[in-house]
Amino acid sequence: MVQLSSKRTLKSIYSKIPKFYQHALALAFAVKEVNENPHLLPNETLGFHICDNYNIDEITYYSTLELLFKSHSFVPNYKCGTQKNLIAVIGALDSESSFHMANLLDPFKIPQFTYGSFASEESDTKEFSFYRMVPKEDRYYPGIVQLLLHFGWMWVGLLAADDNSGERFLKAVEPLLSQSGICLAFTERISQKVQWDDHNDFTGQVPYLDIYFIDRKVNTFIVYGDPNTIIILNVYIFFCPFATDHTFSKVWILTAQTDFVLTGIQRFGDFRFFHGAISFTIHSRELPGFRTFLQGINLYGGGDGNEFLKYFWEQTFDCMAPNGNESVEIDDACTGEEKLERLPAPVFEMHMTGHSYSIYNAVHAIAHALHTRYSSRSNVRAWRNNKRARFQELQPWQIPPLSECNTYCHPGSQKKKREGEKFCCYDCQLCSEGKISRQKDMDNCINCPEDEYPSKGHDRCLPKTISFLSYEESLGISLASVAVCLSCITSIVLGIFIKHKDTPIVKANNRDITYILLIALLLCFLCSLFFLGQPNKVTCFLQQSVFGVIFTVAVSCVLAKTVTVVVAFTATKPGSNMRKWVGERLAFSIVLSCSLIQAGICLLWLGTSPPFPNFDTQSFSREIIIECKEGSVLMFYIVLGYMGFLSVISLIVAFLARKLPDSFNEAKFITFSMLVFCSVWVSFFPTYLSTKGKYMVAMEIFSILASSAGLLVCIFSPKCFIILLRPELNDREQLIKSNK
Repeated sequence: MVQLSSKRTLKSIYSKIPKFYQHALALAFAVKEVNENPHLLPNETLGFHICDNYNIDEITYYSTLELLFKSHSFVPNYKCGTQKNLIAVIGALDSESSFHMANLLDPFKIPQFTYGSFASEESDTKEFSFYRMVPKEDRYYPGIVQLLLHFGWMWVGLLAADDNSGERFLKAVEPLLSQSGICLAFTERISQKVQWDDHNDFTGQVPYLDIYFIDRKVNTFIVYGDPNTIIILNVYIFFCPFATDHTFSKVWILTAQTDFVLTGIQRFGDFRFFHGAISFTIHSRELPGFRTFLQGINLYGGGDGNEFLKYFWEQTFDCMAPNGNESVEIDDACTGEEKLERLPAPVFEMHMTGHSYSIYNAVHAIAHALHTRYSSRSNVRAWRNNKRARFQELQPWQIPPLSECNTYCHPGSQKKKREGEKFCCYDCQLCSEGKISRQKDMDNCINCPEDEYPSKGHDRCLPKTISFLSYEESLGISLASVAVCLSCITSIVLGIFIKHKDTPIVKANNRDITYILLIALLLCFLCSLFFLGQPNKVTCFLQQSVFGVIFTVAVSCVLAKTVTVVVAFTATKPGSNMRKWVGERLAFSIVLSCSLIQAGICLLWLGTSPPFPNFDTQSFSREIIIECKEGSVLMFYIVLGYMGFLSVISLIVAFLARKLPDSFNEAKFITFSMLVFCSVWVSFFPTYLSTKGKYMVAMEIFSILASSAGLLVCIFSPKCFIILLRPELNDREQLIKSNK
């Protein structure tokens, strides 16, 4: 707390509030209207008496007793002289003074009309005869909350009058702010209790507001109280040395019936620290004749010329009014040319304020009540005007963009609670991989849909691209080109063998099985094209089964040729029983039986759980992989395992027959070809399982092409060399001689 002292004492400041004089003028104007209305109170005349309590409880009680028992010598409970009939009282601006007055007025059944801030509960007013001229203030509190949320002011300060009304305001508003996610940087109470020292100076207590004004995070203040609260706050800021330019860039939100008030000596002072304030007030319509009534008020005419007007004039315009007809010259004397409309609005307004309008309504309420009483009319609602709350926004000097404990979390991040601090104070944490936040200050990041992925800033979801091994990309073009080239080479080799079908080297080891093997290799190269392009139901259905059957035919032919070599060599020995197996029947039986077994496995696979196109959204963050799912993984590995089994058998048999003394012996070439074949497929499994998407498909195509090319090169390249480049060796006699 700080002590305020100055050459200009706060007592003199506090008593010079010209704007309050409009309340008295509104009272006089309303009484004048009632008395001039011949239909309202034709046989009665209203009068009024104004008392000032100087915001001191003792004077409040004294003035109330004076109203009740007015005489030249103050004697409680006794009347003398001219009697004045007290029918109603219009209370003070603050609720505390109204309660003090009610303690004395209520036993005498004298109603009291209230027109100031009155944030009291029903339980506090039901025992007194209070008549509100303003709506209940708690109706405005949700509006304040909505205003804060609209502008994003989440870190605010709360200032309230240090009285029962202020306590009730805090009790009502603090839960609303907390429920809406708005944090209070501080809550302070402004004391309005005035104390006078021996030098007639004011010693008041006001909160430590300097640390909050300096804080650049707290840019919004909610102020509750009567106009006297603004006076205390105004004087405190005016006299404190800590005020800077940033001090004046705050937003002030004033509750209903809180008015901007300046004292007389401040009429030319600096009031900019309240620029940009937003005020909740009661609508006051412009009453016909009121502005003209105000313009007619001056020191020498248009008024009653009483001491009250004289005192107001002196305090407002800082001049001395002459007494009566005295001709004594006075420095700074009032000239009578002073005009009320020249004063700043915080000093005196020419438009009727909310408080003055409530007083005006109170007078008419009393007049209509008397009229109803005298005329026995039942309609007492004719005098009421529909009053609606409105926002009254003053011209802003500067409205700060934020009033928060910390800057908000941008899209792409989420709030992270700070330990040991209020929930409005938090840090910002970037969203984890795969998550986004589209709005600011999100509590948690959210996952993108499966067909979308987070942007680089994690603030929105982008559609994933469709990925598959297509003919248009370089990898697809390369594999397709290799497959076509190998198919052409195989066709050429087949053509060469057909053209030289009668030569010994072609006829050796079963010419028909050789043709079947070449056709099978040709189909193996072509079936790899099934794996290119966007998968669909047909291609997925045929890919693995066609590949499995054709490859089995090729491996079966290699096995048949190897077995034929072994059987033919064994049959040439004396006394051998293998002569009956020599011939094409054995070779065809091997090829047919092995192929039918694989075909049966594939049919079982397709009939129970066939392959199908699948959209893989999990393997890659930015791509949707369209692939052929095996359907039954077990059947897929059975097909590959069966081909591997035939390959191993062929390798073993060819290895054992590689050194047989025969010029037409293919076993050594078959051994090399099966080594290449098995090496390719043994390395295929770990590589296949470790890749995803189109690269897995590319690996499978490469394995098909490499293993088929190994068979083609190792088995048929030596024979093509002899047929094309060494035709002299393609002769039975030469081969027999060479063998001997």
